[in-house]
Amino acid sequence: SPDQIQESADGTRKLLYVLADGARMESVLIPEDDHHTLCVSTQVGCRQGCKFCRTATLGFVRNLRPSEITGQVLAAQQMTDPLRPLTNLVFMGMGEPLDNLDSLLTSLSHILGAHGLQMSQRKVTVSTVGLVDRLEEFSQATPAALAVSLGAADDQLRSRLMPVNRRWPLDELKKALLAYPLKPTRRITFEYVLLKGVNDRPGQAQELADWLKGLKCKVNLIPFNPFPGAKFEAPAEKDVERFQEVLIQKHVTALLRRSRGADICAACGMLAAQPA
Repeated sequence: SPDQIQESADGTRKLLYVLADGARMESVLIPEDDHHTLCVSTQVGCRQGCKFCRTATLGFVRNLRPSEITGQVLAAQQMTDPLRPLTNLVFMGMGEPLDNLDSLLTSLSHILGAHGLQMSQRKVTVSTVGLVDRLEEFSQATPAALAVSLGAADDQLRSRLMPVNRRWPLDELKKALLAYPLKPTRRITFEYVLLKGVNDRPGQAQELADWLKGLKCKVNLIPFNPFPGAKFEAPAEKDVERFQEVLIQKHVTALLRRSRGADICAACGMLAAQPA
């Protein structure tokens, strides 16, 4: 069970765990109308260095073991009731899931397996910054859904925001995603964190729509959540709406994702395992 729980004004709970070796990690339990979603961590810290993520400021400490990943889900199940059960998991907490692939896959087999927690594969999503060399193994090994953090649709800007792009630029990423096996009803989710004046212009929405051509996908637009020491600001509401409009006009499914729990630093990109 968590060593510390912080509750947000919107009911989101941030769960801090102190592990056997003293390392700290967090998961976030988010209440929805009729269920709960858990944001799961896969590493202590992260080595991807994305500029808009607070976890990146910790550097990489270590991978979580399968028991430490699955344990977050078991603990959250005990904190929810049958009226609003835990049904959805997003592997978008601390760390890059595909950078800890073996532990991730072991954990997913327990979470989705007939002899395990039997959670619905349609409601379990794993997010990656785009580790192209791990995508095929991931797709073969688990039916969980895939989400890709994009941040920009031009190489120069994406490399600045997300160092992974220097190793796996957008062309390579797209080639791998075009080859990614999808069931007829499934799509790849793209997460696009909107940063004021950096990647939130209508022309950049146009560029994103062009890049997505040919991919079965939807886009989650996530306005940036400022954290202490961040180099970016939240985008203006009108710019977020305009960006979404451009995508919709181009027949891209684009949803606005309001992050929850920002007041306790539990929102997207804000996890740094700091005690309250």
